[in-house]
Amino acid sequence: MTTKAIAIAREHSHWSVHELDPADLDDLDALADAMRDFGDGTVVAFLEEDDEYLAVVRLGDDHHDPKVFLSDRRALVSSDLAERLFSDALPSMAGLTTEDDDEDDDDASALLQASPVGDLDLLADLGTSEEALLELIGEEGMLPADLISALSERAGAGEIFDDARG
Repeated sequence: MTTKAIAIAREHSHWSVHELDPADLDDLDALADAMRDFGDGTVVAFLEEDDEYLAVVRLGDDHHDPKVFLSDRRALVSSDLAERLFSDALPSMAGLTTEDDDEDDDDASALLQASPVGDLDLLADLGTSEEALLELIGEEGMLPADLISALSERAGAGEIFDDARG
């Protein structure tokens, strides 16, 4: 299993890039605490697991509680990491599985469709509106790593992000 987590932090209009180790984090509060170590300004964490989904978590000056976006809500039932970090912040998927055991249950089937969940406008002031975010995640062939690069670029941190990734 390949998990990558990286954060960009803005202090005084300058961005910095920081590595995160999600294996050390018990829940969203622990992730937010780790992000606060990177600065008091805007901090955006990107987490992706096995090219299956992208999670974006944002802290900032104007909001103390983290804002959370998940590109595919099915990760809440298919990924232990996503469930551990984001289940308390996002709508419950309790009782659902990733396998379609009952094909007649349209409601459960609809819930298991790939779709984003969370705060869709968490990056609006950083160059990615809700509509642009939905367009990016719906783009054919777009992997989570590509999304992270695009979102960082739109926020003005693309160059420093690309330099950190090598």
